[in-house]
Amino acid sequence: MPAPGRAKRATILLVDDDPFQAYGHRSALERHYASIERAVDASEALIRVEEPGVAETLALIVVGLRLPGMAGPAFVTELRARVPRVPMLVIGRVGETAADYGGANVRFLPRDPSAKELLAAVKAVLSKGLRRVA
Repeated sequence: MPAPGRAKRATILLVDDDPFQAYGHRSALERHYASIERAVDASEALIRVEEPGVAETLALIVVGLRLPGMAGPAFVTELRARVPRVPMLVIGRVGETAADYGGANVRFLPRDPSAKELLAAVKAVLSKGLRRVA
């Protein structure tokens, strides 16, 4: 049994800079998972994972960045350095492949997955012995 004050609800952090795509991804995820938070860009995501207590509650980070700026493999590498135990699901950009995202705890989905594909990938990542998402 967890110590008092340590039984926090696990969260999925959605990092998505496209409001339309973020709405669709969040809506799909919220049908099955209660705690979804969104960061609107890479900077906000990096700040969020450094906030006290946040890293301990993260079960998964879903990355769907499309705009210029910090994104892609460089962003995922930086996130992995800050929260190495948290798995990541990357929704690829034009021209990206799974080979661009090496390393443990990173799964790649091709650009513009359907809600069904997104949910299947999230479920697969979370089923690998990770924290339960409320």
